[in-house]
Amino acid sequence: MAAVRVEEVLAAAAQEHQQPRSLQVEKELELEFDLGNLLALDPNPPPAAALRGAGPRRESQLRALARDNAQLLAARLWELPAERADGAAGPLVARLPEPAFRLPREKPPPRPRPPTRWEQFARLKGIRRRKRTSLVWDEQAKEWRRRWGYRRAGGDPGRAWLAEVPAGADPEEDQLAKLRRAKRERVARNELNRLRNLARAHRSAAAAAPLHPTGHQSRQELGLAARVARVSTASLGRFQPRLPKEPAEPPSRDGGKKRRFGPLLGDLAAERGRQLELLRGMNAKKPALDITRAVNKQLREEDAEAAAAKGKKRAQRGKRGRRQQQRPGKRSGGGKKGGAARRQQRPAGAGGRRKKA
Repeated sequence: MAAVRVEEVLAAAAQEHQQPRSLQVEKELELEFDLGNLLALDPNPPPAAALRGAGPRRESQLRALARDNAQLLAARLWELPAERADGAAGPLVARLPEPAFRLPREKPPPRPRPPTRWEQFARLKGIRRRKRTSLVWDEQAKEWRRRWGYRRAGGDPGRAWLAEVPAGADPEEDQLAKLRRAKRERVARNELNRLRNLARAHRSAAAAAPLHPTGHQSRQELGLAARVARVSTASLGRFQPRLPKEPAEPPSRDGGKKRRFGPLLGDLAAERGRQLELLRGMNAKKPALDITRAVNKQLREEDAEAAAAKGKKRAQRGKRGRRQQQRPGKRSGGGKKGGAARRQQRPAGAGGRRKKA
């Protein structure tokens, strides 16, 4: 018996394992293709006996099925019209048709942009937007120029060497200076409208206090400006250098304290300690008393009662003074009759002094 070398056996096994498969795949039912989405649907039922259980046989069967379907999809892609990208030396690119299936979006659709002030006015007045070209023919320069802006058609009237005097105007008035002054007013008005639009957009975007620089800023305003500037980065200030007295934890956008949650699994000792502390507090006969807090609360209540009593006394004194100011007027109006009547009503023993026995 001839000796068999191990290298020959391994080479033969590797050759059998790497034997190329055929590019022609036969299916009982044709696959449904959506080349726009690179999708292939196989209506053929898989072999149930080979897919039962879990093992290497099932994995090999699934891989063979996926390979055959991918081969059919690649064959259909090669049938599409193709062209070279980036010149003759570029890769071969196929033109995909329109997708047949509508797949769901990965992210929600963008929110509609709020209408501007001009759009609201145009909708109210029924003004429709008509698209106008940016270039017009300039009869003086005999060329196409911009409709507005620098080197526009017709030129700047303020820079013209000749200006027509309108009918009824003062002949001594400088019309060129009048045109330049009108232009400066238009520029200032446009700048004012631009600043108003920026302020309106700022108020709608952030309802918090404005962060515009002022002459004298308080400590709270400076802290708010620093916090907003810190969290304005993509990492919400996590990698920004801190100030000397700034806390280590980066602040949040709304200025609140960020809650921290413990891990659900892993830290069993900490969880056991929290549960025992909770049971110890529930089973305690006397609740934990914070003496300092209780004393401060009692002092505040006493101060509030004293302040309320003092306010009542002041109110009574004020009423008494107003009554004394009103009494002289009533006495003068009553005359002597009123005094005599009061003297008659007084009891006999109430007027004189009591004699000692």
